Parts: sequence; C-alpha cells; structure tokens
Amino acid sequence: MLHKILVSMLFLLVLCWGISSSAQIFKMKHPPLKEKPAIVIAAFGTSTKAQVTFDLFDQQLRKELPGYEIRWAFTSDIIRAKMNKIYAQKRIHKRLHSLQEVLAKLEAEGYRKVVVQPLHIFPGIEYKEVLNICKNFPGLRIVVGEPLFTRWETIHEVLDILSKEFLKPKEGINILAAHGTDVTCDTGNITYLGLDWLLNRHFPNVMVATVEGIPDAEGVLKKAISYRGKKVKFIPIMYVAGDHVMNDIFGEEESWRAEVEKAGKKAECVSTVINGKTYYKGLGMYPEINEIFIKSLKRYLEIIEKF
Repeated sequence: MLHKILVSMLFLLVLCWGISSSAQIFKMKHPPLKEKPAIVIAAFGTSTKAQVTFDLFDQQLRKELPGYEIRWAFTSDIIRAKMNKIYAQKRIHKRLHSLQEVLAKLEAEGYRKVVVQPLHIFPGIEYKEVLNICKNFPGLRIVVGEPLFTRWETIHEVLDILSKEFLKPKEGINILAAHGTDVTCDTGNITYLGLDWLLNRHFPNVMVATVEGIPDAEGVLKKAISYRGKKVKFIPIMYVAGDHVMNDIFGEEESWRAEVEKAGKKAECVSTVINGKTYYKGLGMYPEINEIFIKSLKRYLEIIEKF
C-alpha cells in the first residue's frame, strides 16, 4: 500500500514538473504580443553606390519617429541575390530580405500591427505586388502607404521642390528622367501621361521621358535637341539614381547624354556631395521629399494604432 502511494506521489511530481517545463518552453517560444505597430520600408533596391540614399532616409525616419521598430524589405529578387552574394564573399554580416521574410519575422516576434511604406514613385505593377503580399499575409494587420505620385496635390508639391533645379527657359531644357513601364495595361501609365500633360501646360522648358515606355525617350530627346537653349539638364524622378541614371541616362556611350552631346548640346545631371563623394541626385536625396513619405507614415500609424 505504501509502495502504491509513493509511486502515485512520484507520478504527480513528474506530471507537475512536466507541466511547469512546458509552460516555460511555451513562454520561450511565444514572445508577448506587441501593442505598438512596426514600420517596414519597402524599396526595390540597388547594387550601386546610390545605396547611400536608403541610409539618408533611414536616418531621417528614425529621427522623426523614435521608439518604433523599423525594418527594411527589398522587393527585387535580382538585387537581393546579387548583394547577399557580395556580402557573403566579403564576410559582411548583413543580408537583404524580401517583404515576405520581414513580415514573417515581425509576426514571429509578436507584432500584430504593421505599416508598410513603399518607396515607389509611380503607382504601377511593383506597388500592386506589395499590396497583394500584404493583403494575403496571415497573422498581421497591415496598412500600406501610397507611392509618391498617387495624388495630384503631391505631384505639384514635388514639382515645386524640384523647380529650384530647373534651367531657365533661355538657358535650355529640363528632362525629368523616369523609369517608366513596358506594360501597356499598367495603370501607372495614366500617371506618366498626366505628368506629361501637366508639364506641357505649366513649364515651357520641362519635359518627362522614361527609360521604358511613355513618354518615350527618343521623341523627347529630339525635342530637347531642337530647343533653342544650349543646355539639356537631366533631373531623375526615381527614388534612387542608380544603374538607369549612371548608364542609360548619363552614361558615356549609348545614353541620353551621348545623344544630346552628339547634337552639340551641353548635358548636365543634378548631383550632390555626401561625405566628400559625388552622387547623382535621386528623389531620396531631397529631405523635403522624404518628409512627404514620413508624413504619410505618421498618418497611417495614427490609423492603425486605433484598431
């Protein structure tokens, strides 16, 4: 009888220990849920030295929104693979992550609310892919911010910021250099054509041209060459002035610059100096334009924090 009692007591002790251990393991595997939303910045990415553009935005963002968890996601598979290979070869402890990877990690860390702010300029196919990923991602309540050129009010604001770069009509012509899309059914084309319409009516010596799509660079360059002024100034309206600007637009051969100079015009491209180094100036190098993205982020943070 005593033997049975001792066995039962031992069984109860083991059972209680097991329950206690399981509870501890559960606590270790499942961190407490976070009340505060996290911020994810979604960018296409670049393998050029123009990566400094992202650093500038990150510094400005963290200064204006202290206390928030901020993560970066890069949507280009090619850029991620290229840069992660470079980091591995150089033994740099850094890695670019996809939007899906970043969201999954936040969910695993206990976040339940996320604001995703894309750094896209035009609301095209890439932005729709971001929306699709966020819409179908389980376990998180996600609000997605808008691309820069979603509203005409913002386009006017950006043009006002860029106008300080414009050549005067007697000096020459300005070309806003955009990425464009080669897909005719991409709704972003509406914004490209709308911007072209706006420039034609408000700026006598400013045109928009795209690397891919419309307005086509060939037609725009012909107009620029025939313009009476001596200069042609390229102003990128891409967030990062990376490969397209360095090669397609302002490269030494088979570029927009080469076409202009062949016709006897002087070609310029807006640039800036950061820590002693010269960079072509993408939209992400204008603090005032970054402020537009940050204002949008603040608005969406207020919305999601009420849920």
